[in-house]
Amino acid sequence: MKEADILIRNCIILPMVGGEVVREGVIATKNDKIIYLGQKSKAPRLMAEKTIDGHGKVAMPGLINCHTHLAMTLFRGIAEDQPLENWLKETIWPLEAKLKPEDVYDGALLGCLEMIKSGTTTFADMYFHEDQVAKAVEKAGLRAVLAQGILEAGVSRRGEKMLQDSINFARKYKGYADGKVTVQLGPHTVCTCSLDLLARVRQKASDLKVGIHIHLAESEENVSQIKQKHGLTEVELLEKIGFLGSDVLAAHCIHLTEKEMQLLAKHNVKVSYNPVANMKLAQGTAKIKDLLDLGVTVGIGTDGPASNNNLDMFQSMKVAALLQKQYYRNPTVLPAQTVQKMATIGGAKALGLEKTVGSLEVGKKADVILLDFKKPHLTPIHDFYANIVYSAHGDDVDTVIVDGKLLMENKNVKTLEEEKVMLKAQKTATNLPKRKAPIVKVY
Repeated sequence: MKEADILIRNCIILPMVGGEVVREGVIATKNDKIIYLGQKSKAPRLMAEKTIDGHGKVAMPGLINCHTHLAMTLFRGIAEDQPLENWLKETIWPLEAKLKPEDVYDGALLGCLEMIKSGTTTFADMYFHEDQVAKAVEKAGLRAVLAQGILEAGVSRRGEKMLQDSINFARKYKGYADGKVTVQLGPHTVCTCSLDLLARVRQKASDLKVGIHIHLAESEENVSQIKQKHGLTEVELLEKIGFLGSDVLAAHCIHLTEKEMQLLAKHNVKVSYNPVANMKLAQGTAKIKDLLDLGVTVGIGTDGPASNNNLDMFQSMKVAALLQKQYYRNPTVLPAQTVQKMATIGGAKALGLEKTVGSLEVGKKADVILLDFKKPHLTPIHDFYANIVYSAHGDDVDTVIVDGKLLMENKNVKTLEEEKVMLKAQKTATNLPKRKAPIVKVY
């Protein structure tokens, strides 16, 4: 007889490896890992402290959000229908200059609540006061890859200080929250960090054995500026200084030349595809099919809640698929199962976590979500992947388990007081524009 902490019975299982759907499935977890996964008829005798009836539910790995700025929940709906440069310079940056550490905590906690309720169990974040995001992650019980942002913007002393802050954060919070927090260094863009600073980021990341999270080829304006200044594209420039590597996570990657895509593949750079935010800010469409054809690992991200305006990865999966079909004028591009893999095991690979999360397998971390399929919009079932990618949304998530711990059951969040978190974030967001503006720090 095997003893388990949590036992899920009678569910449909989408492991996201092997391509098989397990019917009448059983999942057993012990401590932080999966100890059994398979059909009920083949399961050993199992006893558990907690048994969950999975009838009518689909079990799958928790979703992985590869790029966001979590505390920007505070700016949801405040800077609408603007071009990117106006959005940043006239609204977002002036508001961010007013943020205090406790504000970032309030916004990050709200973001954690939203992600739990919509089935995201792991996310990659780049922002400032990132220690507050780490503390929110610990309280919520999620898993995260966090990067303290680095932005020079022509002021070398600022770049030096932010690099040191990012290094200090990485040293202090690597393995935080019982190992659920891993860390990266976070240079903002090629435009806002000098080549010298980027080279130093590369060296420090290698020394610390941590990854790098950077925005890349997001806007035509920035791409043009770099080309005019250096005579090279962003990716060519990064290769020239030895920046590229398998530990680099590049967000957006919209305006890439064929040569740049080949260079990303050559150096095994990972890409976060953020379709909703890219559409909202009218930045263009990343050539995801081309990147995948070259063997590039691509995950999916929501980007920040100010430019999305939510953290619902189900919505992002659907848009990710539809936008590529439209762009290539080909309905066969990015089938549903491919997109779901991008949001699970593909996201795990993008974040360097594929050995522990991203798929449901014995020995991996017990990061599991249950979707309630007893819904009109999820009926009938011909293809589970199609229903999830094209029909489901975050509100269909019933249960969330991270690291073997129940964060939500029957839609009841166990680690956070929902109303309290929302009220506090609302108060902070309402008061923020009223504060006296300090000297603006561009981020």
